Amino acid sequence: MTTVLTKKEKTWMDMVIREEEITRYMENGRDFINDDEIWKKLKKNSNPDPKRIREILQKSLSIQTLEPDETAALLNVTDNELWQEIFDVAGKIKKKVYDNRIVTFAPLYCGNLCVNNCLYCGFRRDNHVIKRRVLTLNEVRQEAEVLAGEIGHKRLIVVYGEHPATGPEYIRDTIQTIYDVKVPTKWGYGQIRRVNVNAAPMCIDDLKMLKEVGIGTYQVFQETYHHDTYAKIHPEGTIKGNYQWRLYCHHRAQEAGVDDVALGILFGLYDWRFEVMGLLYHARDLEKHFGIGPHTISFPRLEPAANTPFIQQTKYKVSDEEFKKLIAVIRLSVPYTGMILTAREPAHIRRDIISSGMITQTDASTKIGIGAYSDRYTEQELERQQFELGDTRSLDEVIRELAEMGYITSFCTAGYRCGRTGDRIMTLLRTGKEAVFCKLNAVLTFREWLDDFASEETKIAGEKVIQKEIEELKEKVSEKVYNKLLEYYRRIQNGERDLYF
Repeated sequence: MTTVLTKKEKTWMDMVIREEEITRYMENGRDFINDDEIWKKLKKNSNPDPKRIREILQKSLSIQTLEPDETAALLNVTDNELWQEIFDVAGKIKKKVYDNRIVTFAPLYCGNLCVNNCLYCGFRRDNHVIKRRVLTLNEVRQEAEVLAGEIGHKRLIVVYGEHPATGPEYIRDTIQTIYDVKVPTKWGYGQIRRVNVNAAPMCIDDLKMLKEVGIGTYQVFQETYHHDTYAKIHPEGTIKGNYQWRLYCHHRAQEAGVDDVALGILFGLYDWRFEVMGLLYHARDLEKHFGIGPHTISFPRLEPAANTPFIQQTKYKVSDEEFKKLIAVIRLSVPYTGMILTAREPAHIRRDIISSGMITQTDASTKIGIGAYSDRYTEQELERQQFELGDTRSLDEVIRELAEMGYITSFCTAGYRCGRTGDRIMTLLRTGKEAVFCKLNAVLTFREWLDDFASEETKIAGEKVIQKEIEELKEKVSEKVYNKLLEYYRRIQNGERDLYF
């Protein structure tokens, strides 16, 4: 059954896209994704020489963005032993740039109304089995209170459908509402210190408005870079049907002053090797225009969704083995970027990928139903969700597992508030200097979380990791900085919160 759009929805849709904010970035009327060129490079670099692959690995280790031919060569490796070298170097790059920590966050879905009709999405407007809802600001506050005050999250990715009811003004108001939440805890208080946003492409003026209220990273997934596939799964006449409006949304964000942007692809819509090449071209075009690449890259795979048969019909499903390979190649191709592994994946896949050392961020205690945290339902309800989750473990469980694997969980948001964003963070990441700030602040924020939220079992596992990290810092920083760390650490143990470098 087709949903008839209201006059208000049609009028709003007609006002969203601004062609002059697309064409200003294009060259000779073309965007930066040339489908034929990508396939030619993949074909040209088949059967790569192992010596060349090892030279590419060394380039990645120097934290240089790869050339398209180099990424194409990596994607054509077939030797299992050489792939193991790729995985090993990918882990070394992550350690060099981000050290031994994993950042955690939670998604907060604020509404599932949408004017688009994407074939793979449970929230598409013609899917009438979905229960539609937009949270009031009071309900947004209640969700944030649970996430910050009971679970202990410090950063969120807040998700919105593309609809006038959840437009830029609503996004602005929800960001302000979430930042205002402050909940007493066992020793200190719970507060969301970083509100990242996953929302539809916006114009420059709207992005400037969100910059003023403290938007964190602006995350928009292209879904697929393949032009024909994009057109087939995003019906003509919808906002999302405009490939270039979406493709250049990160460029507009940079121009608006939102200098932390996040890329992503929904793997399973088209050939995974093509999509990895598209991510590289996207990162390189951002670097070309602004000197700043993506702050993070996400790589979710298609998951089942209520009344969405397209997901079962696709011929481009990505196997677990291919999934690990594409993550490694992204890590090597854009070595400075953060990489997000989400709870779409089942626990055993997340465990395997994280243990390989390539990941910087993951979510936990994840619920993606509208109002799901404060409603406190425990089972997944697909008629309220965009897709089915693979891992619903609590933040406490995930952190305990990370600690047992030797990783420290970081709740740090200091860099953003100290101005280490945009070109400043890019310089620090490429030189490995940001890893030191990350390590210092990971220790302090992990101490906070262990004292305020951890179960006894998790606290025991966490204490071992935090002491190891403190000992490592003694060898990495000056005596002055180390003494300052110990001072802050003691103050946090005594109940102070939000101390950072």
